[in-house]
Amino acid sequence: MRLLVLALGTRMPDWVHAAVDEYSRRILPPVQLEWRSLPLAERGRQYDPARWRREEGERLLAASRKDSEIVALEVQGRALHSEELAQKMDVWIDNRQDVTLWIGGPDGIDPELRPHWRWSLSALTLAHPVVRVVLAEQLYRAWSIRAGLPYHRGAEESGW
Repeated sequence: MRLLVLALGTRMPDWVHAAVDEYSRRILPPVQLEWRSLPLAERGRQYDPARWRREEGERLLAASRKDSEIVALEVQGRALHSEELAQKMDVWIDNRQDVTLWIGGPDGIDPELRPHWRWSLSALTLAHPVVRVVLAEQLYRAWSIRAGLPYHRGAEESGW
């Protein structure tokens, strides 16, 4: 199962690359994880977020894998527990379903785009560098739950 993360924005701090790389290298087959950064739309003097979202949406669509399940990360999306994400990963693997995850730009994702579903990492608005790190960690956590690793412990086990 191939999992492609498409993230708008190409200039991330070194700590983001280090964290994303660390979690990504831990994810082993059958999941093949790939991260790809896409350039933001050119922002000029004229404030036009609708145009920027449209241009960035075209880039997301063009870079997405054909026949993959498209998941857009958005604050208004569906919240998942880590165990639910692990169950989704099981289904994707069992069905040999490729998945493309979209991380929008600073103005969000074009509302005209129609992903298969929308996922919220948090009700909080997160800075784009933080989104990448949180996503990488949650993908690894879901993978570790599937693999039966002790990385993830449920609330009952941790005492919370």
